[in-house]
Order: sequence, then C-alpha cells, then structure tokens
Amino acid sequence: MKRYDVLVIGSGKGGKTLAMKLAGDGASVGLIERKWIGGSCINLACIPTKTLVKTAKVAEMLRNAASYGVVLEEDGVREEFGLDMRAVVRRKRGVVEQMVERNKVGFARSGVELLIGQGRFVGEDQVSVDFGDIGAGEGREGEVVFSAERIVINTGSSPFIPDIPGLVQSRPLTNETLLELDRLPEHLIILGGGYIGVEFAQVFRRLGSKVTLIDRNDRFLPREDLEISESLLNVFHDEGIEVILGATVERVEGGAGGEVRIELSTDRTKRQIAGSDLLVALGRQPNTQELNCRVAKVKLGQKGEVEVDERLQTSNPRVWGVGDVTGGLQFTHVSWDDYRVLYSNLSGGNRITKGRLVPYTLFTDPELGRVGLTEEQARAKGKQIRVAKLPASAIPRAMTSGETRGLLKAVIDQQTDEILGVSILCAEAGEILATIQVAMLSGMKASVLRDVIFSHPTMAEAINDWLYR
Repeated sequence: MKRYDVLVIGSGKGGKTLAMKLAGDGASVGLIERKWIGGSCINLACIPTKTLVKTAKVAEMLRNAASYGVVLEEDGVREEFGLDMRAVVRRKRGVVEQMVERNKVGFARSGVELLIGQGRFVGEDQVSVDFGDIGAGEGREGEVVFSAERIVINTGSSPFIPDIPGLVQSRPLTNETLLELDRLPEHLIILGGGYIGVEFAQVFRRLGSKVTLIDRNDRFLPREDLEISESLLNVFHDEGIEVILGATVERVEGGAGGEVRIELSTDRTKRQIAGSDLLVALGRQPNTQELNCRVAKVKLGQKGEVEVDERLQTSNPRVWGVGDVTGGLQFTHVSWDDYRVLYSNLSGGNRITKGRLVPYTLFTDPELGRVGLTEEQARAKGKQIRVAKLPASAIPRAMTSGETRGLLKAVIDQQTDEILGVSILCAEAGEILATIQVAMLSGMKASVLRDVIFSHPTMAEAINDWLYR
C-alpha cells in the first residue's frame, strides 16, 4: 500500500492548488480525479459558461451594430448573420481544453501524482481508487488502496434534480449538458431563477432562443437589493425574456428536444407552458454519495455536505474539506481562499474562514456585482445609513461604449463613514467591485475613496461622482 503525505480527492480549485503547493514544498501528494481534470469550474461552470456569455454578447452587438454607426449591408441589402452552434461549442471546448492542459502541466511540474479513478474511503486514513479498465490509471487497473497522513475532500457539487412528477422522465438539461448542446433550442424553459438560470436565460435569448424563466420566489433575485434586481428584471423584459415569478411546478410532461410541457400553479391561477427544451437550475448538491464517508468517521450534514469547522477540519482530525462539498458559498474564489486557509493550517498556522468578505458577480449584461450589505440588510441590523446612488448612464465611459443601463448603489454608515456594502449593476461591475472591496478591507472611509484620482475615462472613475451623492 502506497502511503502519501497528503491525498486530495477531487481536482477542483482549492484542492488542486493545495496539492501543487504542498508537492512543490516537497510533500508526496496524490490527487484523485474521476473525470474532470481541473474541476468543474474549468470544465462545466465558470470558464465554459463565460465563453458562451461572450458569444452572446457578440451576437447582441451585431444586432445593434447600426447604433454604433456600423452598417452591415451590401448593395443596400442588410446581411443576415446566422448562428452556428457547432462552432460555438467548438470554441467553448477549445478554451476548456487549453485550461485542462495548463492543469496537467502544473501537476507534472509540481510533482503531484494524478490518479484518474473513483475514490472512496475504506478506512480513517485509507482511500480506495477504482481505476477501471487497464490503462485508465497509467498502467493500474481495478481497485488500489492508498493511505495518507492527511486527506482532503474536494469533490465539489452537481446539479440537483428535485422530485417533481415527470421531471426525470422528461430528460431535462442541466448546466453541464446544456454546454454541450450543438443546436439552438427553439424555446428554452428554465426552472430556477438563481445565478445559473439567470445567466443562461440571457445567453440563449441573445443567441436566438425564445426563453421562459420560472422561479418560485415572488421577487426576482430576492437576495439582491430591490432596486438593483428590478433594474435587471427590466433589462430582461426589454430583451424579450419571459419571467414568471411565484410559481410552483406541479408536473412535467413530454420530452426535451421535442415538446416539453410544464404545469404551474401560483397564488391566483394555474397555467401550462410548452417549449422545446427544459433546463433545470434549481441548485446543486454536494458530491459525497460515493465517498463512503461513514467508514472514515467523517460527519455529513443534512444535505450530504462534509461538515467542517472554521479551520476546514472534519470530525476526523486527519480529514479536511474545501470548496462546494462543504456546503458553503459555491464560488471558485471561495474555494481558492479555502486553499489558503487550509495550507496555513497544515503548515502550523491557525487561519479560519469566519468573517471573510466575499464578493460575487452575476455575469449578465450588464453585470451585477455585490459585496457586503444591501440597504435592506443594513436597516434590518439597525444601522444608521446613507445611501449613495448613481445611474450607469451618468458614467462617461458607459456613454462612450453605449452601455448605459444599470444602477450603482452604496450603503455607507452615517456615523463612521464606513462602506457597509455596494450593489452594482453596470458594464464591468465586477471590476469596479474589486476596487470597493479592497477599500472596505483596508478600512478606507467612503469620503477618502471618493477623492481618489482615477484615470479618465474608466468605469472605476464613477466612484468619484457616485460616493458624493
């Protein structure tokens, strides 16, 4: 039985970065991955999704080229630009393949031993890896047991399919399978109004599909600032995306790719929606079903998540957890910070996850970025606040680029001048957000940040006018 200093199960952001760092330090590290080298972010989520977001942006700009003074016509006849979904998927695959190759090079350079197979616990410090047929594990076959001084669970999460009558039988798409669809859905119905559903709704509408987004919440993006979420909802309405709120799915009939019918009920009525394809975007579940955590004395939560403390240690002191599988915020940048926390702790430190200031960006057009408290949250905490607002149309760079939709909103403590949070809906919101977050972490007062000299014309320059209000 080969024994490693560290075994990492799953090659997502936090786990793979930790593995390479520890191996570079001289530790013997085995990295177990059953399929997606580099994790879901580069194979199934962030990277391929944002590749489609860009394609959709290009399609939208072509439709509106005339507003920029670009006339797409020949001999007075306007050209019709079609969409080649096979080419779209090829481009997406090309980007993903480059990222996967970068990971392979990084593993080899650092000395990480990549073990391609399904891992499961067979003891408190032992993991069996099923390599399958000969050759799948570089000469290994069948099941091989490895042990380690420390084991890290980094198996991520997968799409959750709820128990709705007829849903499984309809063969719905998920965010993973939709990315491989080489045809354009005529009418895409999306169940779920979270980040995944909302991003895909705009992408496929811009690519040319009719889109209906169905959400059980009475409010669009209910965790966001009300004015911000309503502004984005108006954008969706303007682009022809049908949004149905406060709806419960009672039954699904038919099959995706042909005709699928959704029976809905709301407080007032019942109705049926019919479309060609169905995307389920109703959350994700931790990938722990095949880990056999009980044998390792690793405690799981009610949803199957690996329970960890503030240092990311499980109920088994030899086993640690990072990323989505722990049931926390499901962002790649959180998994990345988990790596830093865990690396510190495995190196004798005592770093914790409590109190992290976590930003996030919804990659719609315009983007929605947020960090800290919303106005509603701040008032609920009893804060005496000043709210600063700026319409995106007031930003010179937004005017020059023709991207004037949106609203910037900051929540500032009236007594201390501390920035409590910002919600930003505008072009490049995620980039502006980074500046605000750094200011918040450094304790910079709103008035000090307001008076910083930003280069002109940039989107970040909006901070000068915005925080004056």
